[in-house]
Amino acid sequence: MLKLELIVRVHQLKKQGFKIAAIARKCNLSRTTVYEYLEKDFEEACSWVEELKTRPRKLDPYQDLILDWLKEHPDLTASQISDWLEERCSFTDVGDSTVRSYVRELRDKHHIPKSLTFRSYEAIEESPKGKQMQVDFGEKKVKTSEDKIIKIYVIAFVLSNSRLKYAYWQEQPFTTRDVLRCHEMAFQYFDGMTDEIVYDQDKLMTVSENGGDIIYTKEFQAYRQQRGFRIYLCRAADPESKGKIENVVKFIKGNFAKNRVFHQIDSWNEQCLAWLERKGNYQVHNTIKKRPVEMFALEKPHLRKVSSPLSFESNHALSITRTVHKDNIIKFQSNRYSVPLGTYTPHGDNTVHVRIDDDKLVIEKVPGTEALAIHPLSKGKGQLIKSKHHSRDRSKGIQAYMDTVKDSFESQEKIQLFLEELYKRYPRYMRDQLQILQKAVKDFQPFIQSALDLCIEKSLWSANDFRDVSKHLANIQEYKDDIIPNSPNPVEPPEYYKEKASVRELDGYLKILGGA
Repeated sequence: MLKLELIVRVHQLKKQGFKIAAIARKCNLSRTTVYEYLEKDFEEACSWVEELKTRPRKLDPYQDLILDWLKEHPDLTASQISDWLEERCSFTDVGDSTVRSYVRELRDKHHIPKSLTFRSYEAIEESPKGKQMQVDFGEKKVKTSEDKIIKIYVIAFVLSNSRLKYAYWQEQPFTTRDVLRCHEMAFQYFDGMTDEIVYDQDKLMTVSENGGDIIYTKEFQAYRQQRGFRIYLCRAADPESKGKIENVVKFIKGNFAKNRVFHQIDSWNEQCLAWLERKGNYQVHNTIKKRPVEMFALEKPHLRKVSSPLSFESNHALSITRTVHKDNIIKFQSNRYSVPLGTYTPHGDNTVHVRIDDDKLVIEKVPGTEALAIHPLSKGKGQLIKSKHHSRDRSKGIQAYMDTVKDSFESQEKIQLFLEELYKRYPRYMRDQLQILQKAVKDFQPFIQSALDLCIEKSLWSANDFRDVSKHLANIQEYKDDIIPNSPNPVEPPEYYKEKASVRELDGYLKILGGA
């Protein structure tokens, strides 16, 4: 009924002499929609509204799901809902404007209002391709999978011309070394760097403005000289001079991070990269009216190429530190790398230094000393890169156990053959097999060589078979000793011991049991 009332109101305002633009403002409609409503008379409007009520809509199958999202998170934007439909339901067959209209109607129908805040920025001229990149930081409180609230931190980069974005999150506040590392990751993501980078007056990069003669931190100054880019430092309380990155940080926090459940930082960063590809860099930008990923194809040739390996990571003075975990691995760029067993010490200093050298990750206890480990640098995510020299020699204990068992046998060749066959068949249970074998040797010592010969002859490759054969030989010997005690010469047992019990035919049992 709301749409019909709106059509009637448009006609009334037109009769009162209002112009199209004024009617559009009063009714919160576009001028195109006003013209469309004016073309309909009352009967046409009624039939059109009734038709709209029964017409199926693409988002109807997801109505309950969208309502649940809105009730749980009343501040959700239509853009977020569009992204969640694509991410969680793989639904892409709808435009952003359709989602906005649908969400707006659901809010009105179910009385789920949304409060909006706006911030004004001064318009500035577009930067030439490859000239400028803007950088800024943000922080966000998120809910974890354990229903706790934690604060995480983000650094964001945006190319001023194409608006292509990159972001990286971590659980602790950024240090200068973290900032330098993230710069290198951004350069790798953009496959190049700009001539100029815009920063806020942040203590991670600057010590003092000093009346225009800016004093940078030691590490940042060294990195700046090494990479050779110019710096544009914003004045205090001047957000308009870096308005692009201000909007980017707001967009990342409000569209990607808002109402998202945090599990762990590596998966969070992977989700953020997927969101950038799916939404952040693919959605049509509101200012330039083009997709950043398409604009980037034009800007990329104008970017300066960056050298590899990463220069600041190959500098011992600026090497990155990592913590050795109790399973003797370190984490680097979303992968795990092994260090020798025993590197981790409980309650001790488990800090190591890592650097990249010719596509290899070098791990050192102290920069410049002998490396604890050298691994090929992985380009994937979530991988374990482990050296075989860093594993415990698990076969050493088994081998010593095997040698102990072998000493009990006369024929070393036969017992070696038997043990090798056991290892082939029961590699995971070799220790259990050796325990059974050792107990059989202890219980049936006089018969173990005969039992071994019989097992090899009959291909009985199991410690349980060896134990059963040894026990059987021992029982036979015990039987003989009981029948002819203290007899120096073995004789045949009496005839009645050789008699066999009579066996009834199967038909006889069937007749007794009443069967057919």
